[in-house]
Amino acid sequence: MARAAVLRAVGDEELELRDDVGTVDPGPDQVKIKIKATGVCHSDLSTISGVLPSMPPTVMGHEGSGVVAEVGARVANVAPGDHVVVNWSPDCGTCPDCLRGEPYLCMTFLAQSFGDPRFTFGDGSPAFGMAGCGTWADEMTVPWQAVIKVDEDVPFEYAALLGCGIPTGVGAAINTARVRPGSKVAVVGAGGVGLSVIQGAKIAGASAILAIDPNEAKHPVAKQFGATHTATLDGLEEAKGLLTGGAGFDYAFEVVGKAAAITTAWNATRRGGDVIVVGAGAADDDFTMSAFALLFDGKNLKPSVYGGCDLKRDVPRFVDLWRAGRLDIDGLISRRIRFEEINDAVRALKSGEVIRQVVLFD
Repeated sequence: MARAAVLRAVGDEELELRDDVGTVDPGPDQVKIKIKATGVCHSDLSTISGVLPSMPPTVMGHEGSGVVAEVGARVANVAPGDHVVVNWSPDCGTCPDCLRGEPYLCMTFLAQSFGDPRFTFGDGSPAFGMAGCGTWADEMTVPWQAVIKVDEDVPFEYAALLGCGIPTGVGAAINTARVRPGSKVAVVGAGGVGLSVIQGAKIAGASAILAIDPNEAKHPVAKQFGATHTATLDGLEEAKGLLTGGAGFDYAFEVVGKAAAITTAWNATRRGGDVIVVGAGAADDDFTMSAFALLFDGKNLKPSVYGGCDLKRDVPRFVDLWRAGRLDIDGLISRRIRFEEINDAVRALKSGEVIRQVVLFD
């Protein structure tokens, strides 16, 4: 039996930290992973609150890394002992989305996860894993497509962030938006993923990067990751005038998950520019835009699911950027904590006092 942090019901204030949770044995196309590190991501908070769907009881967590413990008979991409990053949205390779070259849109395994419990409690009752994962546990079993091998010199806490926060943010800039060198970028929201968007824009060669966040304590941090300027919502128009002559930014990224933040990004963008939606919002939070403005402003509204990433391709790219000193992973980690501190970590995430917390398993 192993430890796991369990959401018993949507909206619970406290997760249940149990030590009697087992994971199912791997089938022929599955892999069992011993989790070594896992991030505490805003999407976890959204699952706890019900903004994102789940199937309680749910073992929480989706951003993780670890060591392969067992593999099924037909698994060929990894072997026991390999270090791996968890891909929370694995691609099946055969559905229309995959065949179009859009693996980040594949829903095959995510859909299956709502009817396929991967964990059991000590009394034999089943439990599901968040997004088919459940990285807030000592071990878990996933399809072989959900593991990406990574070199052993990459620390586990860094590898964990390569599973969600970094690909979602950096990928939004370099894959979805394809930020052009010399362009001007605005980023609405300077949390962990927003800072990764800023890094992606810097890597792509943006000449000006404005970080927009109402919490001024985040402004110096945003500059450490590549923002050239910062502003609160009240100061946005002044900054827009200073940096773009009032015309607006070439790209504006929404990284909050709120319709109001999409509107802020839209208003910050120049005519013909790109508005990229990165944050995961609620199903009942509607974004509205007049048909007139939608046409005559000529702006492009682009969703960025998982940063448009194919992790098989992009994890090695991110590792190369980290090795070259162009991608700061360590700076994103506010706290390294133990399993017993997970509920404290959720509270810290709610308060906005941290960037990324990483749980380290023994």
